This record gives sequence, C-alpha cells and structure tokens, in this order.
Amino acid sequence: MTPLPASYYIKGVLTGDRRILSKAITLVESRLPAHREMAQHLVEALLPATGKGVRLGISGVPGVGKSTFIESFGTLLVEKGHRVAVLAVDPSSQRSGGSILADKTRMERLSASPAAFIRPSPSGGTLGGVARMTRETMLLCEAAGFDVVIVETVGVGQNEAAVASMVDFFLLLMITGAGDALQGIKKGILELAHAVAINKADGDNLPLAERTRKELENALHLMLPTSAGWTVPVVTCSARSMAGLENIWGLVSEHRRRLGNSGELQARRREQDLEWMWSLIREGLQERFHQDPRVRARLPDTLDRVRQGRLTPTGAARTLLFLLDNEGLHKKEV
Repeated sequence: MTPLPASYYIKGVLTGDRRILSKAITLVESRLPAHREMAQHLVEALLPATGKGVRLGISGVPGVGKSTFIESFGTLLVEKGHRVAVLAVDPSSQRSGGSILADKTRMERLSASPAAFIRPSPSGGTLGGVARMTRETMLLCEAAGFDVVIVETVGVGQNEAAVASMVDFFLLLMITGAGDALQGIKKGILELAHAVAINKADGDNLPLAERTRKELENALHLMLPTSAGWTVPVVTCSARSMAGLENIWGLVSEHRRRLGNSGELQARRREQDLEWMWSLIREGLQERFHQDPRVRARLPDTLDRVRQGRLTPTGAARTLLFLLDNEGLHKKEV
C-alpha cells in the first residue's frame, strides 16, 4: 500500500467517507516506518475533531454471545440516530499471525447499516487481545463522525485491563450460572467493570439469570467501586429479544453524564493518554532493542547459553540491556 497525501486521508475521514476511513485505519495498523510517520501526522491533524464520542468496551466469558449482543445493541443505537463504530479485535495466531476476522459475517444486520462501521483487526498477540493501534483507530472513527465507538475484546483474560484503559465505560457480559464459576473469573476483571450484564435472560432461563444477577451483585458489594460517584449495577438482558438493552444504554448515558458533570471523565481520559504514551514508549524501546546490531549479534549465543543453563536469565538480561555501557559484563556471568 502506497500512502496517498495526508490531505487525502484528512478530508476523507472528516467527511465520513467509509472507504477512505478504512484506508486510513490500514495506514495506522501498518508497521512500515513510512506508514507510521504518515499515520502519526494524520492522527495529530484529526485530533481536534475527536473526543466527543462515547467510548464503550465490551468483554465477556466464552459463549456469552458478545457479537450477537453488539449487533443488537448497535442496531438499537442506530435506530436512536447514533452512528456506531465497532472495533472487533480478532484473536491472532501466535505462530502464524493469522486471524479469524469473521465479525462482519457475525454482524450482518449491523454491518449493512450506513450508520454503522465494523472494523475487524488482528490483535497481533497483544496483551488482552487489544490491537496495538486500537486507540488511533478509535480516534479516526470519532473524527469520521461516529459518536459511539465500541471495542470488542477477544475474551476475558488476565490482561483485559488493556481495553478498560482506553474506554469511558467497560461492560462485562456474563451468562447464567456465573455465580458458580465465580472462582474462575479474575477478581480484577470484575473490578474494572462499570456495569455487569447477564445475557441470554429469556424464556426458561430468566429465573436462573435473575438468581445469577443477585449472586454477582452480592460479590460486587465486596469490591471497590470504579468511581467515587458510581456504584456498579448488575442487570439482565437478552440480545436475541432485545430485552434490557435500552436499560444498558441508559446506564452508559447516566455514567457519562455524572462523570462529565464532575470533571472525572476528562481527567480519566487525560490519565489514559499518559498510559498510552508509556505503553508506546515500552513498545518502542523493545523494538529498538531488537533492531540494535550489537544485540542482534549477541542474542543467539546468549539464548543458547540460557537454554544450556550456563547463563542465568538475570545475567542474560543484564548483558543485553546494558550491552552498550557494559561490554564485558557477560564474561562475569556464568
């Protein structure tokens, strides 16, 4: 892909051209240095047009029906006059780098709407299943006029905090019987949630869903709230019948109103920007580390010595990290 002039992308995104928006996101996701430089210029130019949208993260246990929920929820929002962007982060193979990228086929009704934009992106193996450039993609969608941006994660894992650190509202989807499986759910994930929704609460499953809701509500009482002005609600819903979805949007809107009035929303976003900066610094340092010719020359031998038990992991790390200033350090480590 040869990047076109920045003005092409800027004008196209600001006018809501979905095809140009897709090209701009591809540019942001590229690892080529020239593309990265262009993408950085693009995001900075569009920054004044961002920040007005609702940023919503959605995660849940396997089998909870995230895609069905997002399609029904997104359709509800479109019917209310909102423009909805869904950033569906697909799991990438650690070995091949391939990804499923099937979200458009799983959200046929929503993807057909001109007021919706679905972008599946491979996670690239990043922690929490959040693609490396999801934050920039979110900003591009806001600049293109999408006032609700939904980030769907791969699933519940120990690093799911990654998505919570880039959204305003983090919704955790659960299914009936979750109270019995509570021991298998990381406490930290529940602590990140601004609301918990028990999905598939319909038909004969409704009484069990209500019992699960009460169990989780009791569990959440023992945890610290995500915000001083917000108590995490536990509700039931059915993505299939659309029941309870209006209530969930009401919770998102009320949370935004409260935090907006108190100034906490903007303060939270500023802190998220700092976290974003540090994550990019860590990523950049790791990238430069691997590109350093002295590290690349020394790395194979160092790895072999660690595998053979001739060099401790601590010694190996010190040797490589301080290679420039401590050229002879590796000779002292055995």
